[in-house]
Amino acid sequence: RRDLLPGFTLGWVFGNSEDRHGVCSEMAAPLVAVDLRLSHHPAAFLGPGCVYSAAPVARFTSHWQLPLLTAGAEAHGFDDKSGEFGLTTRAGPSHRKLGELGVQLHRRFNWTRRALLVYWDERVDDRPYYFAAEGLYVQLPTLRNLTVMDVVFRDGGNFSFIIQEIKAKGRVVYVCCAPDTLRELMLQAEREGLTGGDFAFFYIDTFGASLQGQRFPEPRRPWHRGDEHDARARRAFQAVTIITYKEPENPEYRQFLQRLKEEARDHFNFSLQDGLVGAGMGT
Repeated sequence: RRDLLPGFTLGWVFGNSEDRHGVCSEMAAPLVAVDLRLSHHPAAFLGPGCVYSAAPVARFTSHWQLPLLTAGAEAHGFDDKSGEFGLTTRAGPSHRKLGELGVQLHRRFNWTRRALLVYWDERVDDRPYYFAAEGLYVQLPTLRNLTVMDVVFRDGGNFSFIIQEIKAKGRVVYVCCAPDTLRELMLQAEREGLTGGDFAFFYIDTFGASLQGQRFPEPRRPWHRGDEHDARARRAFQAVTIITYKEPENPEYRQFLQRLKEEARDHFNFSLQDGLVGAGMGT
């Protein structure tokens, strides 16, 4: 689109912010940014997307007085434009917006007493569930007199303990974890009698991972695994509302996604799948 910047010639230089295992690296990303700055003197930076790699790069670009545009960096801390993230612009989702949605839910249904955040966190990689819960944790207390508590668990977590915490501390429960983990948790909740309507479960699934591979006209069944627990899981999921971004359905988006796949294949030998995750990574 040469008409967008008439009189200018745009050149691209790519750097890799991943480590040797293909994982976002908060150590590699700023080193690559410095190399790009010294070697090419760019006018702007695009990416990275992961929270822990975007943060140090954003600090450098702010020091250099250069803008940084990213489709990621969803964490609540990037909202602060008074300091080191003043020149960072996010074109993708923000967990602050997720928190604001939670506030609107509580106002709409007059839930004024308590909210419980249940999330998985191993403190490795980019901690997506922790940062998703953070948006709710920061925004929900803006409602007067609302008490917000959290329950953190890890792989091999004690679901019975989590259920007891829900019974004691919550009626409105926000859950951030992998889809299979959610199913195990809800099966336990069904056994303990928490899925009959007294508790409201909201599953935070930003990019619709629990719905992947299920396309119209097939029904979307995040509870289905083809095992002997499906009937109980289906009943349990009647207490769950899934919160996710809606994938666009307009022709322009489909054309964009197709071109994105081609660019990823041609330039990086990388195959993108359909869905919001692929589009978000490439934006």
